[in-house]
Amino acid sequence: MTMEELPRALEIDERSPESKDLLPSQTASSLCISSRSESVWTTNPRSNWEIYRKPIIIMSVGSATLLFGVAITCWAYISNNNDKTKAILKMIGPAFLSLGLMTLVCGLVWVPIIKKKQKQRQKSNFFQSLKFFLLNR
Repeated sequence: MTMEELPRALEIDERSPESKDLLPSQTASSLCISSRSESVWTTNPRSNWEIYRKPIIIMSVGSATLLFGVAITCWAYISNNNDKTKAILKMIGPAFLSLGLMTLVCGLVWVPIIKKKQKQRQKSNFFQSLKFFLLNR
């Protein structure tokens, strides 16, 4: 931003209260639309891939890291490398092994949480439609 553009930017920000009223405001409905959470009003069913995509990716990365850690650890104990390389491999192998196991378990725990949320969402939609039906008779 140059020195000439700075006063123009300040003038734009210092608008009168009347001009601020003309600007679109963020209401609750527009905030819900822009949020990342799924809206209650959407009726589009999501596919299983859209629901379980993130846990599957996390479990895949965790499994790959775990296998990489197992391979490095086995190679460290089987190979006939010099002491310095062997010491480094013996430190790095278990580190990858533990990180992979931790990531894999996080993905495995995430799946039942998503299933529980799906059941709660289905119950919520059912009760909302029942409430709508009973109140609009």
